[in-house]
Amino acid sequence: MDVEANMSTKKKDLLSTAMKRTSDWFFTINSSIFYFRFESAMFPLVSKCGYLRKLVSDSSDAAVSAVDIPGVPGGADAFELAAKFCYGINFEITTENIAMLRCVAEHLEMTEDYAVGNLVARSEAYINEVALKSLAGAVSVLHSSEDLLPTAEKVKLISRCIDMVAFVACKDSQFASPDPGAASSAPPAVDWWAEDLTVLRVDLFQRVLIAMMGRGFKQYALGPILMLYAQKSLRGLDIFGKGRKKIEARQEHEKRVVLETIVSLLPRERNAMSVSFLSMLLRAAIFLETTVACRLDLEKRVATQLSQAVLDDLLIPSYSFTGDTLFDVETVQRIVVNFLEAETEEETAAAQHIPEELERVTKLMEDYLSELASDRNFSVSKFTSLAELIPEHSRSTEDGMYRAIDIYLKAHPALSDMERKKVCSVMDCQKLSREACAHAAQNDRLPVQTVVQVLYYEQQRLRQVMDGGLNESPALQPKLPSYTVSDELSILRRENQDLKLEVVKLKMRMKEMDRAPGTATGTATSSPSADKPPLAPKKSFISSVSKRLGRIMRADGLTPQGSKGRTKPNKDRRHSIS
Repeated sequence: MDVEANMSTKKKDLLSTAMKRTSDWFFTINSSIFYFRFESAMFPLVSKCGYLRKLVSDSSDAAVSAVDIPGVPGGADAFELAAKFCYGINFEITTENIAMLRCVAEHLEMTEDYAVGNLVARSEAYINEVALKSLAGAVSVLHSSEDLLPTAEKVKLISRCIDMVAFVACKDSQFASPDPGAASSAPPAVDWWAEDLTVLRVDLFQRVLIAMMGRGFKQYALGPILMLYAQKSLRGLDIFGKGRKKIEARQEHEKRVVLETIVSLLPRERNAMSVSFLSMLLRAAIFLETTVACRLDLEKRVATQLSQAVLDDLLIPSYSFTGDTLFDVETVQRIVVNFLEAETEEETAAAQHIPEELERVTKLMEDYLSELASDRNFSVSKFTSLAELIPEHSRSTEDGMYRAIDIYLKAHPALSDMERKKVCSVMDCQKLSREACAHAAQNDRLPVQTVVQVLYYEQQRLRQVMDGGLNESPALQPKLPSYTVSDELSILRRENQDLKLEVVKLKMRMKEMDRAPGTATGTATSSPSADKPPLAPKKSFISSVSKRLGRIMRADGLTPQGSKGRTKPNKDRRHSIS
């Protein structure tokens, strides 16, 4: 009695040899051939398998019988184990092969009707007494059943494993309690058994989580489990690289299905998972080109926790080669719009901590603008449309916006005057800090009109302070640094004196130019003070303002120029800057 398993490549040789025999049998199992020498050698196998008994009886008249058994669950490996069982050959039954044994026994009809203690009964005993006694065993059997459909469903092996996993997961779990109040607390920690579920195929993984929720497990506690599963199943995607790198079509489809399933299971509760994880899912959804509904769902989820995000969470690569920006600006715009709409709704409902969240999002978007400003493909229209999304009332100072504008103008030197004005129009010059004003006053990249506004508002602020404007309503005052009132007044008085001194110096220089005999020809002239070193002006904001004012006036033709024939300027001209 011999039982030999040979690969399909030897099938023709075996059949040609078998033609010379009169009592040999061949069973073809999924392209693999099992050869039985002499008909009597098949008796133990046929006696315990109702399916084979019927096949053999139908083929008993043929001298040489080759029987094809299609659709054997587990293939040749499962059939070989069933044959060993029939012939009494010892082998070990484990949680890894029990699913295969149970399904092949069902397919071959190895029931008690044909032999006492047959393979169906033996495998069922092992499943009930060993495999389903622990969560690890149930998960192992469930994982092995993925390739045994539909037989595994027919014998209810999958449903029994799912019920067992759900029962163990919910047993004594804090997240299966009837009190849902924990949803508002910190994100739940991952349970000890969550790692075991990551080996399951996504459809069975989904059924397990649904069964858990059916037993009372709270959906908000699924966050850590979904994070573990996503990290394992989506591994290998280059979602942080530049450009969309194609992967194998079959693998891409599988990962797309996984991602869409995970998104459908995400808890609706806020803070159930980190915004960084949601951002990672959004990158993957854009990379894999999932359904629009999937991507919009993720965008709204990120928007609800936008105040917790950091800059890297919004730097989503643009997976295209169209010469557009390096990062996906349109997606971020939709996220900000969703946040503002939700913020407005919550504000009407008297929600708490809205100002703090709005302030954090404002700072985040200013940093985002600054990061993208150096991209040469970042158009003026995109820059301004994104900047205009940030509410003005949430910006206590315009320093962040000014920084982004300055970076943008530096990276785009070819902009026209009209375009530079449009870029600067998103900034309220009245809310710049003292340091930002000092920088803007000397910034040649800014349009002249913007610089004039900066200087005007700074002078207006100085007058308000000098006139006692600090006693007015705080809502009407610009935000000042955290100095004491006495310190601020002292500084302003000193800088006001510096400004007056600079104005006097300008007047004196203009008069000297008017009186100098060599001005018309541009020759050098001497003055009584020529042998003395000039007074070094104090390096303060006011001195920088004076220098900038001088440049502006020269550009507009306000400074007297020497000319041939030298004519004395009229009175209004000489005193135009006083």
